Amino acid sequence: MVKDDPKVRAYLDRLPADQRDLLERVRGVIAQEAPDAEQAISYGMPAFKRRGKFFLSYAGWKRHCSIYPLTDEFLAKHQAELEGYGRTKGSLHFTPERPLPDALLRALVRDLLARDQASNRY
Repeated sequence: MVKDDPKVRAYLDRLPADQRDLLERVRGVIAQEAPDAEQAISYGMPAFKRRGKFFLSYAGWKRHCSIYPLTDEFLAKHQAELEGYGRTKGSLHFTPERPLPDALLRALVRDLLARDQASNRY
């Protein structure tokens, strides 16, 4: 498991229990898929960084949880699976009542990993 960050822990501890449990699961899946990533707080939200650069973040809001970024390529590949989830141009929204399936979350992290690796080729 990725090393726990006290600031991330404090953020999660302030959330309602259902959101905290949901985002703990999200955090665990991300850590499994990107074990080299480091936890941090970025723009007031829990985030993962790779090689010191922003990789992915997630947050709990009043009516939903979100994960960022959401790429156009991922949206196109998983359009049917994302049906019914709220989103903005760069984020995907989910709730404790309608969480992201682990397989979809893993696919998102893998997509971001591939994108990150492609951008770091010399």
